[in-house]
Parts: sequence; structure tokens; C-alpha cells
Amino acid sequence: MLGVVLGAALQLRQPRLWPLAWYVAGAALACALLVIVLRSRVRGALRTFALLLLATVLCAGTTGWRAASFLETRLDPALEGADLQVTGIVAAMPHRSEAGLRLRFEPGSAQHEGRAVALPPQVMVGWYVGGEGGGEGLAAADRLPGDVRPGERWQWTVRLKAPHGNVNPQGFDYELWLWEQGIQATGYVRAGPRDPPPRRLAATWAHPVERARHAVRAAIYAQVSDPRLAGVLAALVVGDQGAIERADWDVFRATGVAHLMSISGLHVTMFAWAAAALVGRLWRRSRRLCLAWPAQHAGLAGGILLAAGYALFSGWGVPAQRTVFMLAAVGLLRLAARAWPWPHVWLLACATVVAIDPWALTQAGFWLSFVAVGVLFASGPASAAPAQDERRGRVARLLRAIASLAREQWVVTLALAPLSLLLFGQVSLVGLLANLVAIPWVTLVVTPLGLAGVLAAPLWNLAAQALDLLGAVLRVLAQLPFATWSAPAPPLWAGAAAVLGGLLLAARAAPALRLLGVPLMLPVLLWQAPRPPAGEFELLAADVGQGNAVLVRTATHTLVYDAGPGYSRESDAGQRVLVPLLRAGGETVDLVVLSHRDSDHTGGATAVLRMQPGARLLSSLEEGHPLQAIRPSTRCSAGQHWDWDGVRFQVLHPAAEDYEGRGKPNALSCVLRIDAGHASALLAGDIEQPQETALLARGAPLAADVLLVPHHGSRTSSSDGFLDAVHPWAAVVQAGYRNRFGHPAPAVQHRYQERGIVLALSPRCGAARWDSRIARVLRCERREAPHYWHHDAARSDTGEQ
Repeated sequence: MLGVVLGAALQLRQPRLWPLAWYVAGAALACALLVIVLRSRVRGALRTFALLLLATVLCAGTTGWRAASFLETRLDPALEGADLQVTGIVAAMPHRSEAGLRLRFEPGSAQHEGRAVALPPQVMVGWYVGGEGGGEGLAAADRLPGDVRPGERWQWTVRLKAPHGNVNPQGFDYELWLWEQGIQATGYVRAGPRDPPPRRLAATWAHPVERARHAVRAAIYAQVSDPRLAGVLAALVVGDQGAIERADWDVFRATGVAHLMSISGLHVTMFAWAAAALVGRLWRRSRRLCLAWPAQHAGLAGGILLAAGYALFSGWGVPAQRTVFMLAAVGLLRLAARAWPWPHVWLLACATVVAIDPWALTQAGFWLSFVAVGVLFASGPASAAPAQDERRGRVARLLRAIASLAREQWVVTLALAPLSLLLFGQVSLVGLLANLVAIPWVTLVVTPLGLAGVLAAPLWNLAAQALDLLGAVLRVLAQLPFATWSAPAPPLWAGAAAVLGGLLLAARAAPALRLLGVPLMLPVLLWQAPRPPAGEFELLAADVGQGNAVLVRTATHTLVYDAGPGYSRESDAGQRVLVPLLRAGGETVDLVVLSHRDSDHTGGATAVLRMQPGARLLSSLEEGHPLQAIRPSTRCSAGQHWDWDGVRFQVLHPAAEDYEGRGKPNALSCVLRIDAGHASALLAGDIEQPQETALLARGAPLAADVLLVPHHGSRTSSSDGFLDAVHPWAAVVQAGYRNRFGHPAPAVQHRYQERGIVLALSPRCGAARWDSRIARVLRCERREAPHYWHHDAARSDTGEQ
């Protein structure tokens, strides 16, 4: 069992896949040798080592085999961005937002310019009303259908691209998520006035479970008048986490109950327990059935099967899958009357999950759930109730159950706090109290009412009222000044030591042994992210897609230059990229510079400013801009300068008179030069050639080692004279993969290449790091931490880096 886990873990560490035949041969050889060892008379340590080694090789081989086979179904790079006429079936519940629909689609046939082409088995497509997605290919509001159902066959024109996400330190791995979902291409429906209109061809019997989930979700929204409460209820009943609004997610995370607001392992386990009790009770009513099979065994099997059905109906999410597999493994042990020690049971459940889904090892939820289960196993069961409590009856047993629940929650909270810091950079200090209230309320009241509403819709109103009451309590807890504690993300060794320390502190052991947990937790509590020394600075150009966002750190100060784009009403670069980055580094931001008002530079500013209440704001925003209400802004103007820790910051543009005309926002971009004496950087915003000419005419000090390419590499910027004056060693282009503006323009790339400038494109590089101490080194996150599931933009992008 340990070999299964180790084999998968080793294969996931591969930056690139080997040829498929290598994995097949390795797995076949390991399997044959396993059979030989099992039949041999070898015993003792040699046999144990051989089994461990061969199980490791076998699991590594089968995992690589599956990965290489899946990768062979990827989208042909030649089809990226092409208009494809596709016929196929909607495979899952569509998700509706203010931008349109997002849905999973199974192409049956596809044509490009009259020629049949092959597409991946599943793609993710959007049908947009507005926003990015293809310019003239956007659907008019009256052309977006009122309802698209799973199982329907559609014909439409789509544009697809390889699954590509942003890659940042401490960031969400979108490409891994798509890999786990079996998605090998994303794109959008062409539904503009010049495109053939999409056609619903027929309703089919395909995906009956998804059709049922869709119908239940629609019924919930029809029954519950408050869309916010209906969204949380839909998440609990049919697993639609996307229905929960962002503000509610913020409250759930701050109070540590986010795991309850989706179909988690706890929900599936509670459902299995209740189903097992019901099946066992009904089974005992029949003497014949009991003689054929013991009622407790029938209840156990029935509970697991019904829990699997519940997990399937709720979307078969990864947490639910893990729980079903774990319950099945433990259930088989009990049915076989095997009494294994708890470490073996725990390892069996872990190995079962990893064998079925090796990529679960990369998910935070896997480690949180299995560490929590291991901690509860290791900390031991509560002592048996004394005889007098049994004689006192139900009240005493209820009080003892509450005490046991409180202790278990305390043990899990204490042990998982270091792991939460390692994975998320923060811990909810009110999580213990919030979970003591929320766990029984959600599992015993809200979820049963939500499920019963499938049979009696008015019960959904009661479930919504129960959720509203819980939400009021959680909002009070979330608003407490000490609700959460953030700390720099510790290294792996410190997090592992702290988890062990939390386990010792919570264990039923001698006080002297438990006190050993304190020094083990100290590295996490005292850890501080290293900073540059005085006179030096670091720069990180975050991978935010089509937009700018740069973090600058000196010995004791932090500056954020631009905050990236807003992706939708519920999501932006501040919330998804910058806040996790700042939290992981334990940063206190002193100054936020927003170069100009365009949304690809200010979209994430609200999240950053709210996270950093002490940060000042410097920008070219007009007086009435909405961000001025969050934080009054100081106008940036040429000549402003300041020193931090021996590093000089200087604003070069715009001049004071440039504000008089209020022309294009790009013309007012705040240009910032950062100089450590021996190395410097120039952050140019979206200035264009007229502003570049003005800077040259004013004799601005433009020379820099690294340049944030103006206007994302637009053909209207990066003039020859400007590049000659800056004369950078390296330049960073922050632009989206296959963005609709064509950034960076080929002619602009050529200007950089002919001067020998190292050009880092964020689709290829991910987040780019530069340090003034080593001014001739530019590090790319995609190269520093490569994974085989990450898209290689060089395969389908002709730009040079």
C-alpha cells in the first residue's frame, strides 16, 4: 500500500512525460515480478523491500501510462483559434453568470473548412453575452438561450485553444484542475451577427444524472426567492459550488467552514451513516433476509452504495469520490472480518484513493482530509462513558457526545492549523467555534432538508431559512478583528514538523511527551519570508493573463504596481492571484500604484486595497473613479520620488500638464523607475509612442536592466528610440495566451530580438522573478516548477522568448 502512494508521488514529480511504451513496459515487468515474489518462499525484510519496490514501480508505471494516454487526446495546435463547426452533446450542468454560459461539451463530429477534424473527447466552452471571448463572436443578449440542458445535442461554431492557465507561486493550478476534469481544450461559441446561429438539434437520453441535477437546481432557484441562499442550497444538494457568491465564500473561508458548503467528505460520510442505519433497521424486519445475510453487513453495504449514489448525483466531485473510495475500502475490511491496526486502515484508504486518482496527491483537500482522519485515529477514541452516565440515560449520553465532538474538532483544528498555513497562508481563529455550530447545523438540519426538498419542494424554503440563520452567525464571527491569522507560507519541512507537533499536543499521552509538540510548531509560528538586503530590491511580474500586476520588495517595504484584470463580476486578479501572493509572503503593502484606469490594470485593486488597509494609493485615476471611494488616491506626476532602504523610486510620467487634456487613459499611465544604483527596472504601464517620444524629449532617465514592456507589446508602443534609450537586458510582456488583441505584436517582438533583449512572455514564462543582486538572471515560474500537465505555449505560439 505504501508503494502505491510512493509510486504515484514519484511519477507526479516528473516535469515531462516519457514515451508511452516505457510506462507500459515498466508496469508489465513490475507486475510479472510481483507475481513471482508473492509465489516465492522469500520471507522477512527482503520480501518486504521487494514488494515495496515493485509496487512503487507498478503504480508509477500505470500512472504515467494513464497520463501519456490522456495527453495523446490533446487539441491539435493547428486548430487553435480556427472556426470549427462542431456537433455534439452537452455533458454536464451549464453554469450561468452575468457573462453568459459555461458548459462541458462532448464533440461528436467537427469540421474545419469543410474537412473533418478530430477534437478531444471533452471540451469546456463558453457562450458569452459580453466580455472577452472573441470580439465579434459574442452573442447578442437576445440570442443567448434561456436554458441549455445536459444531454441535448447542439450544433455550433466554436473557437478552441489548449487548456492554459496562470502559473504563479502559491497560486491555483487551473491547468491541473482541467486535467483532473478530463478537459483538453477550452473555448467559446461563435454567436455574433455574422456567425451561423447555434442550433439545438435534439434532446437525447445521454447523461441522465446530469439532467436530473440540472432539473433539481432549476427547481431550487424557482422555489427559493433569494438567489444567494438558493446558490448555497444548490451547492449542498447538487454540488454546484459555482452558484455560491463570492461574498459568501469570503465569509465561509474566514470562519473555516468552507468545507461544509460543498459536497465534502463529511456530507458523504454522514449520508452513508444514516443510510446504513436505515437499511439495517429495514433489513431486521425480515427473518429470511437476516438468515441470509447479517443485518449489520447489509446496512454497511447498503450505506456505502447509497452514499455512492448521493456522491454521483451531487456531481461526483473529487472530495466525494475520495470519501466513497475510502468508505468502500474500510467497509470491505469489516465485511471480511479483518481487524487491522489503525495505521494500516488509514494507509489502505489512502492507497485506494491514490490508485484510482493519482493526481489527488496534488490537491490540498486530499492532505487536509487524510491528515484529519489520521489525527483522529492517532489521538485515540474518547474513554468509555462511566456506568453512572449510562444510568443517567439520554441526557448524559448527549452531553458526552457533544463533549466528544468538541474534543475531536479541537484536535483536528490544532493539528491542521500548521497545514492550513502551509497550503493557504492563513488560519481561521474562530474556526473551532464556527465549526462546532455549523457542522451539526449543516449536516443534521440544512442538508437533510435540502435533500428532502427533492421530494417536497417547500422544504427548500425551510432549508434556506436555516442557512440564513447560520449565515448571520458566521458573518458576526467573520467580522471579528481576530477572525483570521495570516502568516508567511512556511517551507515544507516546517509545515510537516508543525503538523506532528499539533498531533503530539492533541494526543492522549503523558504531559511530557505532549509538550514536545511546542518546539516542533515554533518554526511555523516564527517563520519569516526572506527579503532582499538594504540597497537591493526584488521584482515579481505576476501571471495574470491580459493585464499588468507587479510586486516590488525592498528590505522593509512592498509596492504593488497595477492589480491585473477583472475576469468576471465574481473573480479578478486581485482575489485569485495577488492576495494569495501577498499572504504567502507575509507582505504589508506600503503603496499601490495604479498606472491608469483601464480595467486590465485596476480590476484586482479592490481586493488588494481591502486586504491592505494601510496601503497608500498613487494613480492617475480621475476624482469620480469608484476606487477613490475605497482609498483616496494621490495623483502621480513626473518628478515625484522617494527612497526605501537605499533604493530610489522615481515617477517619470505623466507630467502635470498632461492631466489638462484628459485624453486616452493610456496616455496618463504612471511610469515608475526603480534604481538600486547598480541595477534598475522600468515599469511603463500602457504608454504609447507619443508618450515615449515625450519622455525622450524631457531627457527622462530611462536606462534600465529590466523593462515591463509598454502596453503589453502593442504595435503602438516600444518605438526604436525608446528601446535604444532604455537599453534593457530583459523585458517582460504581461499578456494573455492567444489574447484577442494580438499582444505582443510580431513587429514589436522583432524590435526586441534584433537588439538581443531577453523577452519573457507570460504565457510561456508564467510569473517572472528578477533580483537586483543578480541582474542578468530572469526566472520563470513555468521553468522553475515544471509539470507535465502544464501547457507548453511554445508548441502553438510562434513568438520568441
